[in-house]
Amino acid sequence: MNTNEQELKRSLQERHIRLMALGSTIGVGLFLGSATAIKLAGPAILVSYVIGGLAIYIIMRALGEMAVYKPVAGSFSRYAQNYLSPLSGFLTGWNYWFMWLVTCIAEITAVGIYMGVWFPTVPQWIWALAALAAMGAVNLAAVKAYGEFEYWFAMVKVVTIILMIVGGSAMIMFGLGNHGVATGISNLWSHGGFMPNGAKGVLMAMQMVMFAYLGVEMIGLTAGEAENPNKSIPDAINSVFWRILIFYVGALFVILSIYPWNELGTHGSPFEMTFQRLGIRSAAGIINFVVLTAALSSCNGGIYSTGRMLYNLAQQGQSPRMFAATSRDGIPQRAIWASIAMLLLGVLLNYLVPARVFVWVTSIATFGAVWTWTIVLITQMKFRRGLSDAERGRLILRVPFYPYASWAALAFLGIVTVLMAYFPDTRIALLVGPLWLVLLAVLYYALGLDKGKQSGVDDAHLSQGSIAKCE
Repeated sequence: MNTNEQELKRSLQERHIRLMALGSTIGVGLFLGSATAIKLAGPAILVSYVIGGLAIYIIMRALGEMAVYKPVAGSFSRYAQNYLSPLSGFLTGWNYWFMWLVTCIAEITAVGIYMGVWFPTVPQWIWALAALAAMGAVNLAAVKAYGEFEYWFAMVKVVTIILMIVGGSAMIMFGLGNHGVATGISNLWSHGGFMPNGAKGVLMAMQMVMFAYLGVEMIGLTAGEAENPNKSIPDAINSVFWRILIFYVGALFVILSIYPWNELGTHGSPFEMTFQRLGIRSAAGIINFVVLTAALSSCNGGIYSTGRMLYNLAQQGQSPRMFAATSRDGIPQRAIWASIAMLLLGVLLNYLVPARVFVWVTSIATFGAVWTWTIVLITQMKFRRGLSDAERGRLILRVPFYPYASWAALAFLGIVTVLMAYFPDTRIALLVGPLWLVLLAVLYYALGLDKGKQSGVDDAHLSQGSIAKCE
């Protein structure tokens, strides 16, 4: 183990980051959970995804503006520490670490459920542990191994969606799978109109839509290990909105054109229904395989994110110093092992405690996403105000229509937070989430971190040295 804790290796290639950006915006929710959101908004769910996609695009541009200027592994936690306060960096880092910890627990549990479809006699916990062991080994090996797995996991999802869009479009225009009778797109307005539940339905679906985008900010964490962050990060972020349009809006447009919106969710996944209608008998198995890879991808990304965030917090003097050590290959193995150990405990708790208690814990992760995005926007505005005219002119990536777009995105996140209070399942997040932050703040002061020297990498070193390495 290398005790020289500053060095992560820049081994993530452009193709890795490009597919990771795409894969992080496509989750299990699109394949299995989209029907729930459709019930709230009807065909107008397309509007919800476009509006949410625009907000995510602004958030990612804000993160990218800082990530290209100062490409570090800690990303938004380090930026919050540098531009807001050490407490902000502490809260954001530990909140994000726990958010991914909980999300990863849910995903490896989901792996057990999906594998149970094929192997019903094998206990679910065996598959959950196997998934954790496999993805843990990938992350402990090398960052390039992590990038390769994410590349192929994302490829599976992308190919599936493209095949569905192409096949569904052929059904809409030429009647493929529908006895030669073109379905057209009249289902978009024939069952109560395009917006059957009015603007209220569009708003009510918004909080579910935004949570489908959880994880897209992980691209910021790769900046510290990208071979060429000046090129790969802007390319990945600039394509986020268009990928959302194609893969979310495009896929749902096809599905909503083929099937009446009020019948979706009654016969399994909309993707499964479409493939079956196209004559693919093994549609259920295909979709099960796709959601399995999506869950493994999320687990893989979760271990990566928790390891890098713990490493960053150690560099900032806000977690045990031993987690700042790296292996000879530049992997923060101690931080990764610590996260894996917590995930093992989490899997055990997931089987022992009542489901309701687990929902309470998961609500912290839900709240954590909105907190992280809000911090990104606030930090970016503070970052931009601190630059000289010459420094602003050298920015490779910028938030469009700054500062109005940043304020608009913040207002939008505020609306989403208010909407969370409307639903009992998400309302609890507004109680548990702030309490979690208060607990972290109490620990921050109890441990004397407000009085101790906050370690970290010098700003000048980050902006000049890190970028120079990758040029």
